[in-house]
Amino acid sequence: MTNDPLYRNYEKLVEITVSGKKFQVPEKNTCLRAFQYISPETVPYGRFCWNQECHTCRVAYKMGDEPNSTPRSVLACKTLVAEGMEITELSEELRWVLADVLRSSQPPHPRPDLDDLATPKPQDPNPEGRG
Repeated sequence: MTNDPLYRNYEKLVEITVSGKKFQVPEKNTCLRAFQYISPETVPYGRFCWNQECHTCRVAYKMGDEPNSTPRSVLACKTLVAEGMEITELSEELRWVLADVLRSSQPPHPRPDLDDLATPKPQDPNPEGRG
C-alpha cells in the first residue's frame, strides 16, 4: 500500500503498454494517474480537468488478451488501469506531456517514495568551491 495522496491505495504495480512501450503503474488508479506516475514532471502541466469535462485525456485501449479486438475510446481520467492494458492512441495533449518518457530508450526510473523526497539531502558546505 502507499501513503501518497495522489494515488488510490494499491498493493502492487501492474504492467501496461503505452504506444508500444511497457510501464509498471499502480493498480486501482485511473490511466491519467498512471501517466502522472510514469511522468510526474510533465503530466501536472497538461491541460486536464481530471473530472471528465474537458475530454483532453482521451485514449484508445484494448486488453492484451484480446489482440484482435477494436480499441475502445475512453477518458483516461475515468478508466482504471488493468494488467495487460494496451493503450494504442493518445490525445494530442497526452502525447505532448508523455513525449519524453515515450521517446526515451532507457526504462523510466521508478517514482521516488515520498519518504525519500522528505529526507533532506546533505548540502555542500562550499557550493561555489570557495575556501
